[in-house]
Amino acid sequence: MLTYEVRVEAPPGMGEAFEAYMRRKHIPEIFATGCFLDITFETASTTRFRTRYRARHREDLDRYLLEHAAAFRKDFLEHFPEGLKVQRELWEALQEFT
Repeated sequence: MLTYEVRVEAPPGMGEAFEAYMRRKHIPEIFATGCFLDITFETASTTRFRTRYRARHREDLDRYLLEHAAAFRKDFLEHFPEGLKVQRELWEALQEFT
């Protein structure tokens, strides 16, 4: 299992617009690609957000990155051309405890 994590810091006053965009447009469209098992959108404050995209296999993540990511990043930048700090990181599950 892989988790593709994207963390975003928004300047004060921009968090509400960012959250609305993510919940109403960006995340539903990414989920519709079928590349991810589930997506979790979280907040630590009105300016700090984290989105976790879980893929069963590396091939699913690679398909997203090769076929879809560029268009989604372009749309993201059209909506938020400046002000947001974005960090991306890939995590590989070593073991799951359920």
